Amino acid sequence: MTEQLTGGCACGAVRYEADGEIEFSFNCHCRKCQQATGTGHSSAFAVAANQVQFQGEIREYKASSDNGAATYSGFCPTCGSPLTSRTERFPDRIYIHAATLDDPSRFSPAFTVFEEAAQPWDPPMKELEAAPR
Repeated sequence: MTEQLTGGCACGAVRYEADGEIEFSFNCHCRKCQQATGTGHSSAFAVAANQVQFQGEIREYKASSDNGAATYSGFCPTCGSPLTSRTERFPDRIYIHAATLDDPSRFSPAFTVFEEAAQPWDPPMKELEAAPR
């Protein structure tokens, strides 16, 4: 599906427009996502990096994913809102946190990843299948 998606951080210092195909949408329960969002999972969608335009500064910190790949979590340096994630494994793709959408009701996860790392107080959605690895 091709559509324009707009969003930004809580304080408005960072805004984005994404034009193009949403590659996929998901809930991730890995430990890195738990720490980046401050909750039990992240909800995000993937788009081609060249299809997203950002206004404002995004700061990133580097970490290792559960499979050992370098990942970069992007956030607003003013309010701290988590905005993006990317990985060295797929350099042409960016993951955008669903809660940053101007209309987050447009988000619908298609699958879950790292279900085994889910916290007991935030179990994976039963109606979603785990992504094959």
